[in-house]
Amino acid sequence: MSEKRDYYEVLGVARDADDRVLKKAYHKLAMQFHPDKNPGDKAAEESFKEASEAYAVLSDADKRAHFDRFGHAGPEMSGFSAQQYAVNLQDIFGDLFGDLFGGKRGGRGGASRGSDLRFHLEITFEEAAFGAQKDIAIPRLEDCSTCGGTGAKPGTKVKPCGQCGGAGEIRVAQGFFAIAQTCRACGGAGRTIESPCVDCRGKGQKEQERQLAVKVPGGVNDGTRLRFVGEGEGGRGGGPRGDLYVVISIKEHPLFTREEQDVICDIPLSFPQAALGCSLEVPTLDGKVSMKVPSGTQPGAVFRLRHKGIPALRGGGRGDQLVRVRIEVPKKLTHEQQALLEKFAAATSPGDSLPDNKSFFDKVKELFG
Repeated sequence: MSEKRDYYEVLGVARDADDRVLKKAYHKLAMQFHPDKNPGDKAAEESFKEASEAYAVLSDADKRAHFDRFGHAGPEMSGFSAQQYAVNLQDIFGDLFGDLFGGKRGGRGGASRGSDLRFHLEITFEEAAFGAQKDIAIPRLEDCSTCGGTGAKPGTKVKPCGQCGGAGEIRVAQGFFAIAQTCRACGGAGRTIESPCVDCRGKGQKEQERQLAVKVPGGVNDGTRLRFVGEGEGGRGGGPRGDLYVVISIKEHPLFTREEQDVICDIPLSFPQAALGCSLEVPTLDGKVSMKVPSGTQPGAVFRLRHKGIPALRGGGRGDQLVRVRIEVPKKLTHEQQALLEKFAAATSPGDSLPDNKSFFDKVKELFG
């Protein structure tokens, strides 16, 4: 008979591995070598037994301490077999998934946590910037007021399932390990109702509308999720409520767009305004402000208005407003306007006082001589 491998080596973990690391390692090996996935493969079956045996010892604090001290030669380890310490795969995988996704799952036949709910809330650009309080209506499951959540007709009793004894599951031994299966008689509820409540039809819960005041903090972005603990659907059998997740959707603004904490606004300027300079009334989230446009302003120029942007979600000041200049060319001219522009064009040499044009003509000269 070949010598047994070190249990830590079997699971591929360090000797100081905690329970969670052990569960992950065993889960990976069990999924890889499970007999159902490897029918007729004796090597896989032996590897599965070896991993089950290693986990059964290392997951038990006393047996692990004994193994760490004496190894396989210790009196408690001699004659050890996987059958002696049967592994319940359903419990192991259930605990593992519970750790990974935030808490244990509710046991069958007992209390269970209510489902989480998701609600999409559309708000304006200004409400996203400065915050708002919105009243929403949430349809969710509540305990039936007629039966108090039992599902049974008032005056009647709920009885434990005679098949599973109220556990909601039946453990079936298959060789060296045991598998928990949902009880078919009660569907996992662990109870039977002879006279169902006529109001909820034996479900114990009914859909009701919950009015809720949602406080939206200033600085939220499109897609921000707000979590409201205990505002989800009611739990069964006295279990806790789920949570409510409000997902923010922001309406488009006719003037403003957003880039992180900065607000961007495009303003149109005429050619004379850009060339000669002017003073403009610029819209901001706080109202109109006066902004000076210097002479010779070029298309695409950007001016920064300090602290006129979006407040930071968790404090720390506000962003800025970026004002981008867009030069508008008139589609139609009066006779007087056309005459003045022709006079201006005649008085202007190609590239004269126009740095961009000068650069263009320099490039033309370099290319074509």
